[in-house]
Amino acid sequence: MDLADIAGQFCIPGSLIEAAPFGRGHINDTYAVSFRQPDGALRRYILQRINRFVFKDPAALMENLERVTRHLRRKIVAAGGDPLRETLNLVPALDQSAYYRDTAGEYWRALLFIEGARTYEEAESPAHIYQVARAFGIFQRQLADFPAVQLHETIPYFHDTPRRFRAFEEALQRDTFQRAAAVRADIQFLAEREADTRVLVQGIARGVLPLRVTHNDTKFNNVMIDDHTGAALCILDLDTVMPGLALYDFGDAVRSSAALAAEDEPDSSKAGFSLEIFESLAHGYLDVARDFLTPPELDLLAFSARLITLEQAIRFLGDYLNGDIYYKVLRPGHNLERARTQIGMLRDIEVHFEAMQAIISKYR
Repeated sequence: MDLADIAGQFCIPGSLIEAAPFGRGHINDTYAVSFRQPDGALRRYILQRINRFVFKDPAALMENLERVTRHLRRKIVAAGGDPLRETLNLVPALDQSAYYRDTAGEYWRALLFIEGARTYEEAESPAHIYQVARAFGIFQRQLADFPAVQLHETIPYFHDTPRRFRAFEEALQRDTFQRAAAVRADIQFLAEREADTRVLVQGIARGVLPLRVTHNDTKFNNVMIDDHTGAALCILDLDTVMPGLALYDFGDAVRSSAALAAEDEPDSSKAGFSLEIFESLAHGYLDVARDFLTPPELDLLAFSARLITLEQAIRFLGDYLNGDIYYKVLRPGHNLERARTQIGMLRDIEVHFEAMQAIISKYR
């Protein structure tokens, strides 16, 4: 792979000075490339190879990305913002396409590098949590008038939790690696909550919950924070932007940010849920989202945290039963540790559920 050759397939003026791996992403291959511009200035870009194993139709993914970022730029300009820093900006390929496909069939894209801002793996203060939650609320608000049906599903059935549960049951019935006997208590815990998996999908089917453009990966480190103001600046990682529910995004933000332990903490007794962080998330998100969410969406915000945590426990335990074929594992029982950490967090969420609902009522 020749990064200079790949970078040369995009409309980037000047000459390549440096190229190096960038970031901590686990899906796409990401590089920061520096170019000496014709005027002598040094400018950085992001070069990414899209993971074709995870994203089966990279062309459709890039069509989504083009449509969404074009819409976001219009909204940012109308609000007097800076479209070069407040959303992702694609650099076209030489043929003006949004991507370049190399001779090996790999798909590449180039983006402007956003200077003067960075992401954080962990929040440094409640203000950080508030800012990130607010940023996802703004993202949804800016896209509230975009017809979600115009977007492709980059990962089909991503948050179809009943479908996830059926796949889990099938893995349990096969029990190919004879792992089920040792995890009966975990299986029983998930089985007792099967009815919860159907709540949001049924809301869509009945027309009670509106289909929206959603991010679907609302981790804390997918938001850039401005170095000078400390304000959330730009939402990253738009590969999973597709039709969905606002509840999926809020629920996953809670699951990923309000956890007391790392996702793969080996000691599940350390797993739990921070009500304080939940309040910062709810406050930041609802300061923006209360104006466009419907009453049924607001009613289910606290429940969404329960559901997405349950869904992830189902996925981790199902992959453990299947022999660890989806998630990368670093040690024996890694996926089981992940599942039990989610289960521990879900238990704690259930304990605090009434308090969570009271917090939503406070800010809605």
